[in-house]
Amino acid sequence: MLTILSGMMILSHAEGPAAKPQTELYREALRPQFHFTARQWKNIKLNPGVGEEGWINDINGLVYYGGEYHYFAQQWGRCWVHAVSGDLVHWMQLPSVLPMDPAYGWTASGSAVVDEENTSGLQTGKEKVMVAFFTAWKPQTQCIGYSNDKGRSWVKYEKNPVLIFPNRSSGAPPLPSPSRDPKVFRYEPDKKWIMILWGALDNSYHLFSSPNLLNWLPIGDPIPDMFECPDMFELPVDGNTDNRKWVVVNGNGEYVLGDFDGTRFKAQTKKSRGDFGPNFYATMTWNNMPTNDPRRIQCAWMQVNLPNNACYPDMPFNEQSTFPCELTLRTLPEGIRLCRYPVREIQRLYAGKPVVLSTMIKLGENPLKDITGDLFDISVEFDALKSTSQVVVLNVRGSMIRYDFKHQMLESCGVPAELKQRDGKVQLRILVDRMSVETFGNQGEISITRVMRASNDSPPLLLTPLDGEVCVTSLTVHKLNSIWPKVGNQP
Repeated sequence: MLTILSGMMILSHAEGPAAKPQTELYREALRPQFHFTARQWKNIKLNPGVGEEGWINDINGLVYYGGEYHYFAQQWGRCWVHAVSGDLVHWMQLPSVLPMDPAYGWTASGSAVVDEENTSGLQTGKEKVMVAFFTAWKPQTQCIGYSNDKGRSWVKYEKNPVLIFPNRSSGAPPLPSPSRDPKVFRYEPDKKWIMILWGALDNSYHLFSSPNLLNWLPIGDPIPDMFECPDMFELPVDGNTDNRKWVVVNGNGEYVLGDFDGTRFKAQTKKSRGDFGPNFYATMTWNNMPTNDPRRIQCAWMQVNLPNNACYPDMPFNEQSTFPCELTLRTLPEGIRLCRYPVREIQRLYAGKPVVLSTMIKLGENPLKDITGDLFDISVEFDALKSTSQVVVLNVRGSMIRYDFKHQMLESCGVPAELKQRDGKVQLRILVDRMSVETFGNQGEISITRVMRASNDSPPLLLTPLDGEVCVTSLTVHKLNSIWPKVGNQP
C-alpha cells in the first residue's frame, strides 16, 4: 500500500508480518555503525525484501547544496531513499521522495544537480532549485523532479518525460532503447548541461546536451562496452590542474580515461578495475561540491541481494552503502590510475587514543592482542626488504587479510588483487564495521569491498607473520564511534 504525504511516500507493509524491534533504532545487533543503511517508518518488519522499506540498492542523486550533502538510493523503483549530512559521515534519513506512480511506473536510478542560474526556470523562491533526473519505467524514459526547499519536498515535472530517445538525424536509426540511469552534470566551458545515459541494446553510453535541463539533443559518439549506472567527471593528474583527464565509470566501478571537448569523449585507455570486491556496484560521485572543496567523492552500493535477507537475518534493514571515498588520478609505473581512499572526515569518528607502533613481529606474536571493540580504522605499512616472512596475516574479527611479499599479492576476505611494493614498502588501510571490511592498498591504488559478518568467536585483531619475521614500519589502530544518534525505538 502506498501513502502519499506532501509529495513524499511512506510504504506500509500490511501484507508482511510486523515485528516489534527488540532494540532501539540503529542499535540493532547487525546494523552497520558507520555505513549508511535505511530505516523503516512504521509497521516495522524484519527481513525486508526488494523494494520494501529498509531496503536500498543503487546510489542516486548525490549532490551538495546549502551546507548539506544529499544522499539518495533506490528502493528498487518504489521511490528514492533520502538522507542528508553536514560532514559526509553522520547521516539523518528523511522521508522518501519521488514515489512511483501510475503515469510513469517505477522511479529508477538517476542523478541530481543544483540549477544555480535557474536555466530551467523551475526556481520559485530564494533557494536554488534542485533537479533530480530518473528513469521512469512505463516505458523507459527520462524524467525529472525538482525541489525548491533544499530537498525537503519534491514535485515531478508536469511535462515529463524530458527525453524519449530521439533520432540522431533525419533518416538515422533510433538510439538503442530502452535506456536508463541518467547522470547529469554541468559543462562550464560551454555553459551547458551534459547527460550520459546507458543504452541497453548496445551496452554503450550515450551523450546528450541541454541549455536548460528540459530540452535534450544527442551529441558525440557512443562509448562502447559499458554497463548501467554511468558516472563521468574530470580530475587533475597528480594534483596538476593543468593536466586533467576525463573519467567515465562503469556500473561496477570499472573506468576508462580520456578527453572530452563538450561533444565527444575520446577514450585513451582500456577499462581498468575500480574495486576488486564482489560487493561494489552502482557507484556515483557528488555533484556541486563547494567551491573551496574540489574533491571528487564517490559512494557505491554494497550489493549482496541474497534471498530472504540472508546476509542480515532478522534485521529491519537490508543492504548498505560503502564509506565515502575521495577519487584521485595518480601516475604509477603502470600508467595513470584512478585511486580511491576514505574521506578525511572519518577522523570525526575516532574514539579515544589510537594504538601506534612500529616493530618487528615474529611468528606467533600478536601486538594487537589487547585491543577490544568492533569498529576500526587500521593503517599499516610493511617493509618487505627488512622482512624475512613470505606472508603476513591480519585477522579482523574473523575476516582474513593476507599479503604475500614474494608474489606481491593482497588477499582480503578471500578476494585476491595484485598490489606492487613501492620502494620495498606496502601500505594497507582497513575499515572494519559490523558487516563489512573495506581494504585499500597503497593509498588507494586498489580497493576490495566486502560484506562480511564479524565473528564473535575470534579475537578482534590479530597481526602475525606465517613464517619468519615481518617489519612493521608504522601501524595505527583507531577505534570508531557510531554515526547514528540515539533516537529510541521506531518509529
